[in-house]
Amino acid sequence: MTPGFDQPLYMLPFDQRESFQSKLFGWTGALNAAQTAEIADAKQVVYDGFCAAIERGAPREHGAILVDEQFGASILREAAREGFMTACPVEKSGQKEFDFEYGEEFARHIEAVDPTFSKVLVRYNPEGDRSMNRRQAARLGRLSDYLRRTERKFMFELLVPGEQAELDELHGDTSAYDRLRRPRHMVSAIVELQDAGVEPDVWKIEGLSDHEDCESVVSAARRDGRDRVGCIVLGRGADSVQVERWLKTAASVPGFIGFAVGRTTFWDAVLDWKEKSITREEAITEIARRYREWVHIFQHATCSTT
Repeated sequence: MTPGFDQPLYMLPFDQRESFQSKLFGWTGALNAAQTAEIADAKQVVYDGFCAAIERGAPREHGAILVDEQFGASILREAAREGFMTACPVEKSGQKEFDFEYGEEFARHIEAVDPTFSKVLVRYNPEGDRSMNRRQAARLGRLSDYLRRTERKFMFELLVPGEQAELDELHGDTSAYDRLRRPRHMVSAIVELQDAGVEPDVWKIEGLSDHEDCESVVSAARRDGRDRVGCIVLGRGADSVQVERWLKTAASVPGFIGFAVGRTTFWDAVLDWKEKSITREEAITEIARRYREWVHIFQHATCSTT
């Protein structure tokens, strides 16, 4: 089966586990049942914001959520009943090296949740640790084979952190790394992973400020007959001005089919709700407003270039 998904895809991701636990609630170690329920309730607020956005005019047929099984199993079931596209992470949270959240049971969990997309977040710099890259590629190839064999969709979130030596050369200037090094590393990473048998339907890509860099990423994702493979741009938790810039740049390039903007959409609203400075309904309204804003920006930028 030829990989690919080329319909518009406007995703609200809230699959973060480690950051919800440690950064939002300040908890460490194993969670008790009450703590688990509190995190699940916070994620319900995000999902309710997504639903409110759909009710207020965001396109239902292109809307999607990304949430984890640990805290969001009931949300995934509810979203599927509502006919929304869903995605669920397969990776362990907060790990430098990709590994399966549920080990050898990964297939059983995918089949139980049955998301539209099985998603992985992978840190992969082609200039980095070669042994680690080979280990990651082997695990990812195994997952890709399974998903292809069972006719399930595969979403790959590619993060390309700078190696320390590279950052030292740039005097620690991460903005210079993002501009001068990361785009070509992303292209090399996509090619290396494809050559290792990793075949996503959608690549989830860190924001790029340059039109030509976006074109290069799409060319790599769609090389050698992968004509229907799509790319979506993620938000990296950046401020709204930067996210808007990335959305407009990506939307101007055919092959970028949408976005996955999470923390910039919901984090402040959920934090304010948790600290009781706003009501639950106010948090839901703000999340809905932000999500609809991203949809409008992306759609308008797409239309203006066609």
